[in-house]
Amino acid sequence: MADQAPTAPVSSSQQAEFIDTNVSVGQRFPPKGQPLIAGFNRIGLWSLYMKEVRRFLKVQTQTVWAPAVTTLLFLIIFSVAMGRSGREILGVSFATFVAPGLIMMGMMQNAFANSSFSLLTGKLQGTIVDLLMPPLTEAELMIGIIAAAITRALMVGGAVALAVALWPGVDMMAAHPWAIVWFGLMGSMMLALMGLMTSMWAEKFDHAAAITNFVVAPLSLLSGTFYVIGNLSPLFQTISRANPFFYMISGFRFGFIGESDIGNTNQAVIGAALGVGVLNLILGFVTYRLLKRGWKIKN
Repeated sequence: MADQAPTAPVSSSQQAEFIDTNVSVGQRFPPKGQPLIAGFNRIGLWSLYMKEVRRFLKVQTQTVWAPAVTTLLFLIIFSVAMGRSGREILGVSFATFVAPGLIMMGMMQNAFANSSFSLLTGKLQGTIVDLLMPPLTEAELMIGIIAAAITRALMVGGAVALAVALWPGVDMMAAHPWAIVWFGLMGSMMLALMGLMTSMWAEKFDHAAAITNFVVAPLSLLSGTFYVIGNLSPLFQTISRANPFFYMISGFRFGFIGESDIGNTNQAVIGAALGVGVLNLILGFVTYRLLKRGWKIKN
């Protein structure tokens, strides 16, 4: 066997440098059990958001355009039934009065439908682990689902607005754009948060449908969408003012025609705007705490 070349001796200083290098390399990785992604996981959040958006866009005929057609049918029926004689409400034609309420109602109902489906379908199909295992915090999970629901609501609102704008007798004004944007976003967010809580609570599609049919739909239809509450008895006026949907729809209508049941000036409506903002903060906190606990999704 050929003689091997002698190995040069390693000095103590070289050994110390080698150990320090290994230690510094090892410190690049966190200890076991600690997440590798620190801070805000933007890539994961964007991936979840796009997954939810693509899910409803794959069936956009059902999720975006069908609600627009349904809302247009509401407008046609009520306009023919109540607007034949040129009836005016709050100084505008009945069709112009009812159009903003229909747009807001369509946005809220579809925001609820989108978020109420997200976790429920995962629980029923056994794929909820795809949402719980990725390196997403509860806040990021909530933001992704809520943002996708608001996106669907805005798309439905745009489609409904386009449909009603083409209807004869509807004058799509924008008296106060800030109210249109604020109440549109707050109303969509409120129903998206309610839908996410429903998605955690429900154990089958019948449960989510029950909330839709017995809570969301009645609150939407009895919120002043088709009438002013001044025509109601004092008792029912009080009940209407306890309905948060009333403030969403009235504030949204104020943005279009400059008048509503809650006031005809910016100062009168700002109080309602702040109120719905606080309500959404409360709902958001409750939803986050439920997600943090893993309520009915980590059993």
